[in-house]
Amino acid sequence: MKVLIVGSGGREYSIGYALRKEDKVKEIFYAPGNGATSDFAKNIDIKDYNKLAEFAKENGIDLTIVGPEAPLVDGIVDIFKKEGLTIFGPSKNAARLEGSKVYMKNFLSKYNIPTAKYIETNDKEEAFRFIDSLTPPIVVKADGLCAGKGVIIAKEKEEAKESVVDMLSGKKFADAGKRVVIEEFLNGYELSVFAICDGENYKVLPAAQDHKRLLDNDEGPNTGGMGAYAPTPLIDKELYQKIEDRIIKPTLKGMQNEKAPFEGVLFIGLMIVDGEPYVLEYNVRFGDPECEVLMPLIRSSVFDLFYKGATKDLDSLNIEFYDKYAVGVVMASENYPYSSSKPAEIIIDEIVHEDLKKHSHISFAGVSKIDGKLYATGGRVLVCVGLGDSIREARDYAYMLCGQIHFAGKKFRKDIAYQAL
Repeated sequence: MKVLIVGSGGREYSIGYALRKEDKVKEIFYAPGNGATSDFAKNIDIKDYNKLAEFAKENGIDLTIVGPEAPLVDGIVDIFKKEGLTIFGPSKNAARLEGSKVYMKNFLSKYNIPTAKYIETNDKEEAFRFIDSLTPPIVVKADGLCAGKGVIIAKEKEEAKESVVDMLSGKKFADAGKRVVIEEFLNGYELSVFAICDGENYKVLPAAQDHKRLLDNDEGPNTGGMGAYAPTPLIDKELYQKIEDRIIKPTLKGMQNEKAPFEGVLFIGLMIVDGEPYVLEYNVRFGDPECEVLMPLIRSSVFDLFYKGATKDLDSLNIEFYDKYAVGVVMASENYPYSSSKPAEIIIDEIVHEDLKKHSHISFAGVSKIDGKLYATGGRVLVCVGLGDSIREARDYAYMLCGQIHFAGKKFRKDIAYQAL
């Protein structure tokens, strides 16, 4: 089988890294990939989705997997399906669950799926009235895609109002903020739950927890994610059942009613309040770095999971997981997330520790090959993934691997998985 993966980050690298171990996968292509994906796959530079579909047809691609949200929201799946190609991901219509926070909140309300009290508006006065009715902290969200950064948690009413003004004026997040969602702050703990869907059926992956803040102890600015671990002990059978019954099933049924059956990865950002799950947000693709810790936990065929998801055949799939834990630590460049950094050569020590070799790996993200050498050229450069029989063991391997990697200005959190430990 030939597979095309759309994207260039650690999420896409980790999907390819899992697929390359399967005998049935003969060839992997990336569009565009990164400086490290070329070690086991072929990178192609085709940005136009119609031309990419042509490439997939001409090269006999059996399955295309879309990693990031932007191509999905832009309708890449519709273009490929029109050409009779097999592609894993939601249609443009279904991708609105992430593409518009207004659409998402109204969908939740329409189908009685538990979420925080909210309003959506482009009227400053209406926004201010609602803010005045809430007790801080207050959550302000830009409607459109903001690469995971369009959410402000305001500690005071004045800060919430300033955020609304900045968004509606286009000063913050440009057009993505021209309509806003304001909601009450839910006090609990966050979970990331991922369901692989085929429009009707679904398979739930182990729940993960990510770390959004830049610095230890959850301080500093929000980022795309500084680390993750799975499965989290903060969930049990009863909570999984509530999530399936109250959230996943009504979401799939609701999307069928909306004439936009959901296929692909449904990523549910949850807040658990007194044992009850509330939806904070939907994403229509894997989280990054959650994907990097989920892929190595899948014991059964990863190819079959995506292929059956793309061909409405998930019901026939028996998915199995290793009885292990995975911890991923993001290594970021010097100026992340404030500004870009100078390219820095990456030096990786030879790993002589046999257990470390066996129980850890790197998922590369913001890297480029320059004159045959690997350089850190993006914000989040790579993820050190450790596997173990306990979260502590997995974490220790991840941090041992961090110690083997060097580049100028590297930074990473030292407390990933602290909630579980």
